[in-house]
Amino acid sequence: MQAAENLTRNMSRHAPLTIAIVANEPSGDQLGALIARALRERRPDARFVGVAGPKMLAEGCGTWLPMERLSVMGFVEVLKELPRLLPLRRELRAKLLALKPDLFLGIDAPDFNLGLERDLRAAGIPTAHLVCPTVWAWRPGRVKAIRRAVDLMLSIFPFEEDFLRQHQVPARYIGHPLADDIPLEVDQAQARAAIGLPAAGSSVTESVVALLPGSRLSEVERLADPFIETALQCQRERPALRFVVPLVSKRIRAVFEARLEQLGQGRLQPLLLDGRSREAIAAADIVLTASGTATLETLLLKRPMLVGYRVNPLTWALVKGLRLVKVPYAAMANLLVGQELAPEFLQGRCNAGEMAPMLLRLLNDAPLREEIQAAYQRVHQQLRQDAAARAADALLALIEAPGPA
Repeated sequence: MQAAENLTRNMSRHAPLTIAIVANEPSGDQLGALIARALRERRPDARFVGVAGPKMLAEGCGTWLPMERLSVMGFVEVLKELPRLLPLRRELRAKLLALKPDLFLGIDAPDFNLGLERDLRAAGIPTAHLVCPTVWAWRPGRVKAIRRAVDLMLSIFPFEEDFLRQHQVPARYIGHPLADDIPLEVDQAQARAAIGLPAAGSSVTESVVALLPGSRLSEVERLADPFIETALQCQRERPALRFVVPLVSKRIRAVFEARLEQLGQGRLQPLLLDGRSREAIAAADIVLTASGTATLETLLLKRPMLVGYRVNPLTWALVKGLRLVKVPYAAMANLLVGQELAPEFLQGRCNAGEMAPMLLRLLNDAPLREEIQAAYQRVHQQLRQDAAARAADALLALIEAPGPA
């Protein structure tokens, strides 16, 4: 039966393609949009269904669910959301099995997507996954689940491919799509003009700090207070500082605005943006960001940063107590550079008393900022591999490859 399904698929390889893609957060939405665009350049007849955010929707992808309904992170957080997430996954699985797409591509979200991929692969649907779970950093046992779930892992960092192949996972290093999408030289003046901030050197604005408290509601609920308090403390030292805060949704903006009104009491008046995180980062001199993909985007935009993060206390206790983390840094930016150029303030250290002095130090130390920017430039060049094109070629080859007899 499997051979017959593959024969039918290969005979109809020039028929219109149906590719299912599931992304669950803004970073995955960005990647999905770039991959969809590259695929459509090669196969204009391709149609895309699944779970998409605004950037994927703009590229013509259809969505069965609002993307934010799948966004959750952490041990305890996931457990709390299981009664809601499991029915959603069952619903998606049923739709995908009925549709029988030519390919399923899961983007990140391994705890959600790998289960889908395993079941779809068992049903004869080719499966690929973009953004390798950090099995090289923590919970290495997950590599067995990856091996059962995917026909191809698209890795975005150079050290992942060898690790995966050593564990019998078909893998291809493609580079990072964002490294291709973001230019090597970033125009700060243009970014400031685009969001309505004065140019650097203006008498109105001394320096600009971007605050990125996360893309998930749970992140913003934990990080809004220490980020706002850090901004207030820095503003007391340097009153001309301007702050810009990109927020990914109306719901998240409402949470942040409520904490700003409570804590700032009119003393802090940041520029709040609906989305536009890339312009906010590019416009800034320093970035205070949550851990996650935002640290990579900040690196690619060559902006010095601080990383603050908090998770559920029980999640933190499990991670530390069971020694699940195998790498020295939390931020991907630091892992790629190989040193803590972006100071990390995790859990109890994520507070204004520790973060504000470091932020001010970065603002005051021009040679250090130049050193950081030079290191980020080197990493950016290494990650530029025309990733979306390489991914599209690999995915189309997977679709057309003959299956096992």
